[in-house]
Amino acid sequence: MAWDPKTYLAFGSERTRPAAELLARIAGNAPQRVADLGCGPGNSTELLAARWPEAEIEAVDSSAEMLETARKTSIRAKWVQADVSSWQPGSQFDVIYSNATYQWLPDHTALLPRLISFVQKGGIFAFQVPRNFNDPSHTIIRDLATDDRWAAKLTNVGERAGVLAPEAYFAILEPFCSAIDIWETRYVQTLKGENAVFTWMMGTGLRPFANALQGAEREAFLSEYRRRVAEAYPIRTSGVTLFPFLRLFCVARK
Repeated sequence: MAWDPKTYLAFGSERTRPAAELLARIAGNAPQRVADLGCGPGNSTELLAARWPEAEIEAVDSSAEMLETARKTSIRAKWVQADVSSWQPGSQFDVIYSNATYQWLPDHTALLPRLISFVQKGGIFAFQVPRNFNDPSHTIIRDLATDDRWAAKLTNVGERAGVLAPEAYFAILEPFCSAIDIWETRYVQTLKGENAVFTWMMGTGLRPFANALQGAEREAFLSEYRRRVAEAYPIRTSGVTLFPFLRLFCVARK
């Protein structure tokens, strides 16, 4: 799937804030090897490089477009194009970190133990995933995907929102970890710009559906989503749009 780093970074500070807050909860000595899984255009990798300037950082993403943008920065990292679900590193890491990536990957009961196997004993496995898939920003997409106008093209397109409850993640991680810290934060984001939630979603969850359509079909689909999401998230007289956003965080020590 083609990604657009420019659209993704339209709200760069809002997307990077949970990455920074996840990183802030990781305690301990400076790691030697750190992996950033689903690094995107490098906004999360930049945080890791600043926190641990002596560490060897491997930044992994499946998107050639995102990595092209990341490589143009001065961020000190080894950029690797790979699917996180099948990524196979050559050696273990002291920290495996991931910001808003695993929601795109299926079967977390198998995925997380596999990824934890690449963490050194005593190392850290940290991730953050959105938990807002029942909010209008996403339910409108699912409703439109079943509309007769687009259903034939979108039947096999999904959000792949395999995000579980906090208790489920604790149960998955408990056999492999000596300590687990799981929490949720509901941000009430204040976005600027016309139909800001539409712009946000075009950088992430809406993109697979838009990519599956072409020409007039694509424009009609996006126009209808744009209309409905503007009604669900109206712009305020102050010029901002409130976009509540629930996220799940986890920092586990192997």
